[in-house]
Amino acid sequence: MSKQSQHLWISCASVALAVGFTGHTPAAAQSNVPTDSQEAGTSAGEDIIVTGSRIRRSPLEQDAPIVFVDQEDIAKTGLNSVNDVLQRLPSSGGGLNGKFNNSGNLGNPPDGGGVGAGSAEIDLRYLGSRRVLVLVDGIRYVNGASASGVPGSTDLNSIPESAIERIEVLQDGASSIYGSDAIAGVVNIITKKQQQGLMAAAQIGLYDRGDGATQNYQLSWGNGGDGPLQIVVGGNYVKQEGVSAGARDISRFPAPYSDTCADGGCSGFLPNGRYAIFGQDLTLNAPVLGRPSTPADFRPFADPADRFNFGPFNFLQIPVERYGVFGNIRYEVSDAINFSVKGIWNQRKSKNRAAPLPFGIGPAAGITPVLDATTVDATNPFNPFGVTLDASNMDFIFRRFVEGGPRRFNQTVDTIYGVATLDGEFDVGESNWYWDVNAAYGKNKAEQTMLGNINSDRLRQALGPIANCTSPCVPFNLFGGAGSITQGMLDFVTFEQHDSSEQEMWDFTGNVTGSLFTLPGGDLGIAAGVEYRDLKGRFDPDPVVAAGFSSDIPARPTRGSYSVWEAYAELNAPLLADQSFFQLLELTGAVRFSDYSTSGSTWTFKGGVNWKPIKDLRLRASYAEGFRAPSIGELFGTQSRFDQQLDDPCSSHAGNTAPLRFQNDATVRANCVAAGVPANGSYQQANPQISVLVGGDESLEPETSESWIFGGVISPSFLPGFSIEVNYYDIKIRGAIQAIDAEVTVTNCAVDNDPAACALVTRVGGQLTQVVGILQNVAGINTDGIDANITYRSGETGAGRFGFTWNNTFLLNYDVIVATQVISREGTEQGSPSQGFPKWKSVGILDWDMENFGATLTGRYISKLRETGGNVMKDRFYTDVQLRLTVGEDKDFGFALGVNNIFDTRAPGCVTCDINNFDPTTYDLPGRYLYARATFKM
Repeated sequence: MSKQSQHLWISCASVALAVGFTGHTPAAAQSNVPTDSQEAGTSAGEDIIVTGSRIRRSPLEQDAPIVFVDQEDIAKTGLNSVNDVLQRLPSSGGGLNGKFNNSGNLGNPPDGGGVGAGSAEIDLRYLGSRRVLVLVDGIRYVNGASASGVPGSTDLNSIPESAIERIEVLQDGASSIYGSDAIAGVVNIITKKQQQGLMAAAQIGLYDRGDGATQNYQLSWGNGGDGPLQIVVGGNYVKQEGVSAGARDISRFPAPYSDTCADGGCSGFLPNGRYAIFGQDLTLNAPVLGRPSTPADFRPFADPADRFNFGPFNFLQIPVERYGVFGNIRYEVSDAINFSVKGIWNQRKSKNRAAPLPFGIGPAAGITPVLDATTVDATNPFNPFGVTLDASNMDFIFRRFVEGGPRRFNQTVDTIYGVATLDGEFDVGESNWYWDVNAAYGKNKAEQTMLGNINSDRLRQALGPIANCTSPCVPFNLFGGAGSITQGMLDFVTFEQHDSSEQEMWDFTGNVTGSLFTLPGGDLGIAAGVEYRDLKGRFDPDPVVAAGFSSDIPARPTRGSYSVWEAYAELNAPLLADQSFFQLLELTGAVRFSDYSTSGSTWTFKGGVNWKPIKDLRLRASYAEGFRAPSIGELFGTQSRFDQQLDDPCSSHAGNTAPLRFQNDATVRANCVAAGVPANGSYQQANPQISVLVGGDESLEPETSESWIFGGVISPSFLPGFSIEVNYYDIKIRGAIQAIDAEVTVTNCAVDNDPAACALVTRVGGQLTQVVGILQNVAGINTDGIDANITYRSGETGAGRFGFTWNNTFLLNYDVIVATQVISREGTEQGSPSQGFPKWKSVGILDWDMENFGATLTGRYISKLRETGGNVMKDRFYTDVQLRLTVGEDKDFGFALGVNNIFDTRAPGCVTCDINNFDPTTYDLPGRYLYARATFKM
């Protein structure tokens, strides 16, 4: 283990993470920050800047809960993405990762940010990645792009891991320090600024099922930092293979751990077609090839025997390939002035896959306006019924487009990010002052290609009057079943879809920090600064899609921009020190003014107290106001569709038997009948996925928040290396930007007959076809919980060094308030979009290190979750192990072997989750993950 990591184990009373991940929530002296050597250009004992403040101070006197992790800690996890490491934090609520296979299954979630296919994000406190600010060396990083929308969050897959020296995660509100978005916390990625010589690492891994293979190669070099010129450059290549949903028991069928459609969830879009015509619900006896079908070829649809199993076509883990390079150059212009430049280039290639396109026509299809209005003319040569099929005699015709193969989505995302900095210092009396000015530019550009879509305008022509279908039009056979769509028909109606998106940021900042005068407890520290940001983003779907002719997810172009001027000031006032009951007493405060071109102006404030009544005990409290301006996607996002997994209370299908359902409650039955549902109970929901109309709103107001943190750390001097830390947090968000959950809307209409909810629900012939879920400032979010951590790290013993960490987050309450309705999420699974809210998450680590050998055993616990409808997802305990060996005179060669989830703990089945019966924000991919790593330095 390196000297840096040894120091981390000893000096950080930490929130440890994963296999050998050592972080911290700061506390007493000798227990709260990274080593001085981790802050480039810092001499031992020199004051530094740590995330959460702009004021330089002793690295032993931090007053906010922070997690630290460095390169060596990341390597110990065996994971191949920074976000996967951070998502193991007990305080993390998950976020997008490589287990999301969203493009063709869900459409655009109702958060205004698009699908985010292939992206990697971090969510803290379950408040969403949009409420976590990501910095690189204290400066904002550009938001992500995935060719499906304009996200308001950062894609961590765009940052090369080889550039990272360490990561600091502030688990406290920081809008007054850093501005918008820092409501749940801040992730500050500190890049390498000094390195002696060459460092290289290679890791390979795969699941014990023989799939999901990964490769991770990293290389960096530095000139050692001698002299006025300091250079660090490097790059990395990461490749992750896919895991098919059909390769795991949990996801082979739409019901968890099932082998039949009888357990529910299979689709009503059939390869042989489903025909709700003339008051009947029909399908084909068998495919009709070589001739047109006749009415005698049809029979009643049998539920569930005829339903289609779409499960095996999905990915449980998506294929991702990343290339990245970086460079840091710093030049000492004089003893008091430095100039530095930093550059990052990264390319990510990713893939998603879904079952063959489910498309259909008819007023109850609920797919797109064009398809819902499409008819089959009597003269279409494949129409066996002799009359035009339209709204007078047809509810819908569903077809699964197996001839076009699975829907395939390929993304390429290019990221460039650069910062130029001029910094220096000067003296005022006996005080040292530091200043810096920075100019940052970032750009994300994404392109996506989709295969397997149908041009609905051409389909409409091919189904219409035969007289209007002249070359190159080929009449379309909607009635022949699987295999009846010929190559000529395919060539006319299909198209290769090309979408793109882009986000661009300019950020100019200036800061100055120093001390004004001396108080009884030390110097009164101050920091002040100004910032100007300009952001713009766009999303351009394929012209066919933009024209409204997609048979999959509809979308229109989105464009927007905004700018902001900001100024802030911060104070750190040590009132008392080295006195009885006041080893330290300091007050902190910050204020920030922000003026947005779109959202107007606001002030945010923060204040805190840091008290050490005795040397071994530190107590702290803080109050912070938060602010989040609506993002480009939230403001300007055009209307699209999200296919949400819903159980319609008015349906009588098997399994829909909760008490407040049509067949079990007279009030629900009466409300459903009034909405057009047949009174005889014959209505059954045709498809579990229901179209939700989503989109942004230019009238959105900013979110505001208030947060409190109370905590303490005890590090008894009679037991060096041991500490106990407890923090209580309370966060309240007002005017939260979100859509009303579609399940809530449908339930409020069917159960309570709420006129506002019913106005958002569309039914045709009783069939639920659409729910409106446009973004609004509709919600309040109240959440509170406790972080409790125990850390012990021994000194040298005859048997090596030993460590133990046990870190816990207890979610006490998580309430979403919409109007007068309170939805309590703690201990539940949201389902769609997938998100678990466990009441208790825990990570425990046993660590042993000798001179050339080390071993780590990690246990990760997630408490049970309850789904809507009553299904209980039982608690889970994962166990990871890693063995390490170093060889060579200077330990130049290192080797590691590890297994994550060594006991092959199964993920609990999730009935309400979007796809794969699996919550990718909460659980490990099923199976043991085995890996081997080699490192070299010279």
